[in-house]
Amino acid sequence: MNILILGSGGREHSLAWATLQNPKCDRLIVAPGNAGIAAIAECADFDIMDGAVVAGFAEENAIDFVIIGPEAPLAAGVADHLRASGFLVFGPSQAAAALEASKAFTKEICVACDAPTAAYGHFTDAVAAKEYVRAQGAPIVVKADGLAAGKGVIIAETVTEAEAAIDDMFDGSFGEAGAEVVIEEFMTGEEASFFVLCDGDNVLPIGTAQDHKRVGDGDTGPNTGGMGAYSPAPVLSDEIAELALAQIVRPTMAEMTKRGMPYQGVLYVGLMIENGQPRLVEYNARFGDPECQVLMMRLGGQAFDLLHAAAEGRLADTAVNWADDHAITVVLAANGYPGPYEKGSKINGLGAMPEDSMNMVFHAGTAEKDGAIVAIGGRVLNVTARGSSLAQARARAYDMVDRIDWPEGFCRRDIGWRALD
Repeated sequence: MNILILGSGGREHSLAWATLQNPKCDRLIVAPGNAGIAAIAECADFDIMDGAVVAGFAEENAIDFVIIGPEAPLAAGVADHLRASGFLVFGPSQAAAALEASKAFTKEICVACDAPTAAYGHFTDAVAAKEYVRAQGAPIVVKADGLAAGKGVIIAETVTEAEAAIDDMFDGSFGEAGAEVVIEEFMTGEEASFFVLCDGDNVLPIGTAQDHKRVGDGDTGPNTGGMGAYSPAPVLSDEIAELALAQIVRPTMAEMTKRGMPYQGVLYVGLMIENGQPRLVEYNARFGDPECQVLMMRLGGQAFDLLHAAAEGRLADTAVNWADDHAITVVLAANGYPGPYEKGSKINGLGAMPEDSMNMVFHAGTAEKDGAIVAIGGRVLNVTARGSSLAQARARAYDMVDRIDWPEGFCRRDIGWRALD
């Protein structure tokens, strides 16, 4: 098969890496890709937000299957355009992708299907939003309604912080994403990520993970797109996963179908777990980044078969074959991230890194310049390892981290601490 993956981050590098291990893959193109992806697959440079352009490229290159990695093309309706042009696609329609593109829509769905989640208010002006915050008190969570690249969530410890976050959002700090605001009850417990494939009728759980959103060790500092992850997440036991399927995922999928927008693709189910009970934090319409990296490391070549089955509506006859293993990824980010950071610094030592089923460095924000790998993003590398235990995987990952020569970057040194402690 000729396969096209859309995206340029660590998520897409790991998807490409897993896809290449599957014998069904004859030709793999990633658009636009990055320096790491270019070392293993063809890269193409075109506008992945334009469905007509993507369909035209797919036609010219006899593409059999398109995997859409990031959320933005999904929200822009690229999957719809491809399907209308006759292509097999992994990724939800524009209407179904609203489960990520609009937090207010997700809350509406949860209310309709009685899925447990945080109490909330939805606002289009700052005055009403602030009145709600003052009535509820703090801590409280302020969210930009739309897509904000994983950064539109403020956990406010005080009413003053919440009011400042509301002002920032309505003043345009998150662009159009902050034109509307959702304010939620602060949920206590432990957060984990549950990944489920959907084909419009059936759901298939394909793994659990735990992300580390805060920039600093000990979960301190501002939220980021994710500083590391590990899989599986012990807090998300089989029993809790079944509760999440029964109380949250399946009712949501049924409600989406009832509304004429059946969901096909991967559903990222962000959960808060307390006293054995899961509540929904958020949905994403794509694989999490960096959670995708640890899932792909564990799944390997079978990942492609699972995605293909979801796209073709065959999940009822599909199973996941899990090894009794663990994986961890550590994000190397540019100094200053998630605030301002410099681009263009050279990264040394990558050529000596192992690249196999147990050890991989997935590239996120990289490019090649004059024969060298340079950093062009905030989150730049995902140093990923497998092991028979999480402790072993973590030791392997940090050993690789310590062999990378990049003074302009940093990482958290405690990825996996909740499970290991």
